[in-house]
Amino acid sequence: MLPSRREGLPKSLLEAAACGRPMVATDVPGCREVAIPDQTGILVPADDPAALAAAIEALAQAPALRARFGDAARKLAEERFAADAIGRAVAALYLRLVQAPD
Repeated sequence: MLPSRREGLPKSLLEAAACGRPMVATDVPGCREVAIPDQTGILVPADDPAALAAAIEALAQAPALRARFGDAARKLAEERFAADAIGRAVAALYLRLVQAPD
């Protein structure tokens, strides 16, 4: 759970995803990239404790949903945020820049 008003790319959510955990986070930039609604977690409005509590309760009462979100979160962490995936993306960017016409 990450109730935040503002984030970059939150390391706590990346760590949760890498551990295969479903996430509840506020709907702010950064959190949206990791806690993807109906895929890896639940997003709630910032400064809405009732929505946050409802999201936590929804996950607490739904083991199958937790498992589905957790599996998808782990896959996201491996495919998009792992060091080798980041390295490939950076190398591809440099290659495109070097090959770009003047």
